[in-house]
Amino acid sequence: MEKIELADVIRNLRSELDRAIDGARGQRLQFDLGPIELEVSVSLEQTDDVKAGIKFWVVDVGAGLNDKNIATQRLKLTLTPTIDAGGQRTNPRVSGQAVPGEE
Repeated sequence: MEKIELADVIRNLRSELDRAIDGARGQRLQFDLGPIELEVSVSLEQTDDVKAGIKFWVVDVGAGLNDKNIATQRLKLTLTPTIDAGGQRTNPRVSGQAVPGEE
């Protein structure tokens, strides 16, 4: 089972949303970006390292679930995106056009 840290999932989501926001500039049709609900299956791992503490690993729903030593939980996060627009926080807008290779 491949381990992906929850922080990496959120970082990648942020990157994808940045691409969508950049794509909205100059577009006639735009969408306000509202709250984002992200639901993932996670496994918890506690390490002996004082700095690490507990890590949340996002797991593939079909992978590793047969392993009786792995306990998974569903985690639902509601993220409210904002961007800094000249010192003020505002709701971002995204475009509705796909990038090449995206279907």
